Amino acid sequence: MMDFSKMHGAGNDFIIVDNRYLAIKDKMPLVKKICHRHFGVGADGFMFVEESDSCDIKMSFYNSDGSEATMCGNGIRCFSKFIFDKKIISKREFTVETGDGIKNITMIMNSPKESIISVGMGNWKGYINPDNKEIQTKHIKVDRVTFEVHCLHMGVPHAVIFVDRIDEKTTCHYGKEIERNPLFADGINVNFVKIIDQNHLQVDTWERGAGKTLACGTGVCASAVIAHIKRNTNSEVEATVAGGILRILIDNEGFVTMEGNAINICEGKVQIE
Repeated sequence: MMDFSKMHGAGNDFIIVDNRYLAIKDKMPLVKKICHRHFGVGADGFMFVEESDSCDIKMSFYNSDGSEATMCGNGIRCFSKFIFDKKIISKREFTVETGDGIKNITMIMNSPKESIISVGMGNWKGYINPDNKEIQTKHIKVDRVTFEVHCLHMGVPHAVIFVDRIDEKTTCHYGKEIERNPLFADGINVNFVKIIDQNHLQVDTWERGAGKTLACGTGVCASAVIAHIKRNTNSEVEATVAGGILRILIDNEGFVTMEGNAINICEGKVQIE
């Protein structure tokens, strides 16, 4: 039996386990099984707590389809609540090693049910050349509709499309097609963004490896950066997603900070082979 916690950040839900002693190595089949909505616990993603040589702790993240990803914005907040609540880390400011480098965490508020957490997400990068901060713009035709797609790397690759209204059917249909467009060899996360005003965005995301989710932290960060550069929104914005609200701050050097919640859903045991 394996102990687990299930949490969500703005509706994006995850399974988290402490792998420091379990030492699970073949993670993909376990992740696919446990994340399945009907035959498992059900989640958008899965995180393993690991020892780190460079930080206070290490996060390994997997999408629900079993694919490994370098970073997850909503996931790292839930991961941070898990290690803080389990007293794996006792200080309110700490570092987490991820596939996208070191992330600085601040526990702003904590209770057994809900925490508010700030994450230093790092600098955004160019989609093709990370050393060149260039937002690539592509025109992609799906069915008879041509989309202007802005691309950058925010922990994982993201595409941002500005729309007049958010529609879940649009997100699911066109997001799925754009994710697997041949222009994106490794796939891409697709964010549909409506600008409410200079301080407020609405974002709906089709996630690579997970499909339509209620929130995507890295996607909201990417959307805020591109909206700021391309549409002159403010450097500090609130983004409404289907599962809640995230706050994003972009400094003059392009460093992005994300603030949002992490909520404990349940804890339990699951049978593993």
